[in-house]
Amino acid sequence: MMLATVAALVATACGGWTPPEETPPADLVFASQDAVLKQRAEKDTVLKTDSDSPIPEERRASFTALEYYPYDPALRFNAKLRRYPDPPPIRIITTMGKERPAVKAGYLEFTYEGKRHRLQVYSLRDKDIPPEEWGNLFLPFLDATSGEETYGAGRYLDLETRPDDWYVIDFNLAYHPLCAYGRTIYRCPRTPEENRLPFPVRAGEKGWVDHGPEAAALAASAEAPPETNEKGH
Repeated sequence: MMLATVAALVATACGGWTPPEETPPADLVFASQDAVLKQRAEKDTVLKTDSDSPIPEERRASFTALEYYPYDPALRFNAKLRRYPDPPPIRIITTMGKERPAVKAGYLEFTYEGKRHRLQVYSLRDKDIPPEEWGNLFLPFLDATSGEETYGAGRYLDLETRPDDWYVIDFNLAYHPLCAYGRTIYRCPRTPEENRLPFPVRAGEKGWVDHGPEAAALAASAEAPPETNEKGH
C-alpha cells in the first residue's frame, strides 16, 4: 500500500497520473488526420462554389484552397471546462467596433511542452442569438503566429456542448473568421488578450487576405473579447 501511494505521488509530480474523476470519457476522441483533411477539402469546395462564399467573387475562379499548416497530432488536447458559478458578463467588440453582450462560461486548461495554458470560453447573449442557443460555446485564441502567419484578430475553435463538459482542443481544426477571406462585409470577433497563447500554434488554417494597413491595424488590435459576424463566425 505504501509503495502504491508513493508511486502515485511520483506519477502525479511528473504529470503522468490523472485522478479518476479527471479521466476523459471514452467517447471523447480526436478527429483522425484523414477526417481533418477531408473536412478541409469540403470547406475549400464550398468557398469556391457557394454563391454566398466569403471569397470575393472576382477571386473565386482562381481560388483553389486555403492555406493550412501540416497536421500535427501534438497539438490536440482533452480538457474539462471549469465553469464559473456566476458567469461574468462582458462586452464583445467586433472588427467594426460594435459591441455585443456575452458571458465568460468558464475556462479550459491543457499542458503543452511542459507548461500549463488556460483559454477562456465564451457564450454570446444578444438579440442575434436565439435564447435556446445561449449555451453554445465559443473558443477564440491568439498565438505567436497572429498577425504574422495567421489573421491578426485570431482564429477559432468550435466546441459542441457536452453534458459532462469534457472537450477536445484540436488546433488542427482552427479556422479563421470570415473577415480573413477577402470580403469586407463581416463584423468578426476580436479575440481578447487573455486568450493569447505564448507559443506559435502552427496547426489549422494559415494566411489571410490583406485589406491594407487600416484593416491590418484593426485586426491586430485585439484587446477586447470576441463576437460573431452577422452570418455566423
